[in-house]
Order: sequence, then structure tokens, then C-alpha cells
Amino acid sequence: MFVLSTTVPNDLFQAAYFIFTKYAPLFIFGAKNTLIIALSSTVIGLVLGLGVGIIRTLPIGATDNFLKKLIIKALKLMTSIYVEVFRGTPMMVQAVFIYYSLNGLFSSSRMFAGIFIVSINTGAYMAEIIRSGIQSLDSGQNEAARSLGMSNFQTMLFIILPQAIRNAFPAIGNEFVVNIKDTSVLNIIGISELFFQANSIAGTLYKMKETFFVVACVYLFLTYSTTLVLKYIEKKMNMTGYDGPRSSTTPLIIGHFKGDLS
Repeated sequence: MFVLSTTVPNDLFQAAYFIFTKYAPLFIFGAKNTLIIALSSTVIGLVLGLGVGIIRTLPIGATDNFLKKLIIKALKLMTSIYVEVFRGTPMMVQAVFIYYSLNGLFSSSRMFAGIFIVSINTGAYMAEIIRSGIQSLDSGQNEAARSLGMSNFQTMLFIILPQAIRNAFPAIGNEFVVNIKDTSVLNIIGISELFFQANSIAGTLYKMKETFFVVACVYLFLTYSTTLVLKYIEKKMNMTGYDGPRSSTTPLIIGHFKGDLS
């Protein structure tokens, strides 16, 4: 329980330091929830995006039967609608609509609601990232894998997806950074993330400018430190973004499975 104080300094930086030290547990609690929601939603969104991205790149062969063509076209239509809707509307609107539409599902946990909302929003963006990563690869790799007897599933799992994810890693990491900031919209449905806590403190002290200066610094610390970690991982894994496939990757992977498939 915090004791209210009216002795907040008038200087911006002194006031910010006073507010941060006095209400540090609340800022830390909000930052923890922000990171939990952002990280969980990025991972779930990536899994969802993988599925949607793969569906959107499924080829329709001339020899495919009518039913198969119909199913693929229907799946592509549904995933296209999903991507366009969630990329074309603000997350704040999505949060309010989904939360109150599925209020019974979320009545026990607002955190679950936040993770669910951000995950499906992230999945739409991840789907486009994965689709771009897959389409950036040379189509000859599919032909090489098929000539060795690999199925479509094996080709996608062991050859295409590893390269697509590696090429798309900078964009995937960027989605995590974006999610750290975008969780602030969840305050509209009462989730106690960082922005919600800052809003509560500012309303208590009537010090909007000083409080949100503090929260801006906290967000900057979270995003900058996350960016440094992601850059380190990218460097260690020798990832370079959407620059096309590495020429040595496919032969190594195909060579690994050649003995099992020949």
C-alpha cells in the first residue's frame, strides 16, 4: 500500500525520478505483464503464422483433382480474409470487439484475453512474413527435393521452412519489439500492463507529463534491450534477412536425408 504524497518536485527529471522510485513495484509489475503478453503472443502468433503462411503458398497442380483444388482454394480464401481483416483494423478495436464478444471465455483471466487478442493479431502479420520468406527461396529447391523422393511435407519441413524462418528472423524479431509497445492498447479492457499502471499512477498524482516520461523510458529500455538480444542472436546464427537462400543450405539438408530416401 503506497502512501500518497503531494511533494512531487516541479522539475521534470527530479519528478520523474521521484515517481519511479516511489512507484517502482507498480512499474515493474506492469513491465512484467507486458513482457509476458508480448513474448507469449509472439510465439503463438509465429506458430499460427506458420500454418497460415504455408496454406497461402500451397500450389495448385494441373493434375490435382477437383476436390483438392476446391479445398485449397477455400483455405486460401479463408486465410486471406483472416490476414486482411486483422492487418487492416486497429488492435484496439479488435481488443474491444473480441473481449466483449467472448466475455464468457475471458471472465476468469484478463491476461488470457490479452494473450489471445495479441496472438491472433500477430499471426496475421507473421503469416505474411512467413509467406514472403517461403516465396523468396529458389523454386528449384522443391524440384531437387522431389527428385530425391521427398514428399511435399518433408520438403516443407526440412528444406523450405528452416531457410524461410532464418531469412525472416529479423522481421519476426521486429514483431516481438512491436508487440511490447502494442500491448499498451490492452489497457482499454483493463489489463494491468505497463501503460495501465502508468495511467493509474498519473491519475493519482495528477502528474501526467512526468509519469508518462517515466513509462516512455521504461518502454525504451525494454525495446532497446530486446533489440540488442535479437541482434546478438541474429549475428550468432548468421542471419541476414530477406537476401535469398544460402547456396550451401539445401545441399547440406538434402544430403542429410538422401540416405534415408534413396
